Amino acid sequence: MTQLNLGPIFRSLLRNKTGAFLIALQIAFTMAIVLNALFIIGERSDLMARSSGVDEANSFQISSTGFASGFNHLNTMKEDLRQIRALPGVINATTINAIPTSNGGWSMSLQVEPGEDKASTPTAVYMVDEHGIDTLDVDLVAGSNFLATDIRLRDGTQEGWPQNIIVTVALANEMFPELNYAETVGKTIYINNTEPMQIIGVIDQLQAPWINWNKLENAMLSPEHILGDNWSRYFVRAEEGMRDQVMREVEELLAIRADERLVENLRSFVEIREESYNRHHAMIQILYMVMVTMIAITGKGIVGLASFNVNRRLRQIGTRRALGASKTNIVQYFMTENVIITTLGVVAGVALTIGLNMTLVSAFQLGRMPMYFLPLGGLCFYLLGQVAVLGPALKASSIPPAMATRNV
Repeated sequence: MTQLNLGPIFRSLLRNKTGAFLIALQIAFTMAIVLNALFIIGERSDLMARSSGVDEANSFQISSTGFASGFNHLNTMKEDLRQIRALPGVINATTINAIPTSNGGWSMSLQVEPGEDKASTPTAVYMVDEHGIDTLDVDLVAGSNFLATDIRLRDGTQEGWPQNIIVTVALANEMFPELNYAETVGKTIYINNTEPMQIIGVIDQLQAPWINWNKLENAMLSPEHILGDNWSRYFVRAEEGMRDQVMREVEELLAIRADERLVENLRSFVEIREESYNRHHAMIQILYMVMVTMIAITGKGIVGLASFNVNRRLRQIGTRRALGASKTNIVQYFMTENVIITTLGVVAGVALTIGLNMTLVSAFQLGRMPMYFLPLGGLCFYLLGQVAVLGPALKASSIPPAMATRNV
């Protein structure tokens, strides 16, 4: 017997329709869940890999809140910045109202024309001084930086906005789509519907604080120091490899006046970013666990069905071996049977995968799964089936004809 006869395989499957149907259904559901899980993992991993625009590895924040009755916030802030910038290993430092990717900050709407009925563009607002660009390590790709004379004080009751601002390339392109970002320097935009501000510079990239915001790359720098509630957040950029040492030294420096203020929230940018993406990371870990569990269950199901079929067909195997079927023929028999079952599962799995992806797109605003996922996923399940059935098939091929006949 040198050729595989498909007739006995189909007849055998028809006699055990329930087992074959359940395995095919299991393959279909596993394929739909695994492929969509892989797609979601890929999307979440891409989100987590996005660059914030700042020197993430070497930056950190620390805050100071004065509580003494005679606490001079402005003088303290200026002296803090002067001493921090003078520390060995510090590249630069600035005050800032929010941290990119921290999930907490300030946003405003900007317009290219004044008026309540005009279209607006949302943007994140970062309040920094003239050291902000260097501290954040963003590149000024057009225009100029703030001057020291541009920096104003916002004490909590301050109304209005500074005359000059710096925007990201993404924000410039969205507000003036007909212009090159460099051509937006000198343009006037409006905040609070009617208040004019002039773009004096454009930076390459700076993400907003909210990682799930659809305008993540829209950000503007406003030349301001915040004085309200005697609170300041300092953002510090250290030299390569010196962040941890500088963090300790800055904390010790600010703690000198511990009887006048509270120094807290010393955190590296890496720590802030990781906390913001914790939910994404947890989702990825859960999806990996679900995938591994379902694949393992499906593989065991295939092994179980094949082992059952071997034990149930001892006489058939013995007869085929007695008629001259080789061990290879027996292995091919069971592996071909698995291919037929897997094909039914993969066909159904393709339909379920597409349907589940459409549901996820509608419910959670996910992207559409690339079509190449389907053939690659189907191929993987064919390989899974062949690997799972190989053990029982080899066991069947090793049964001597006489022993198989006696055991029935």
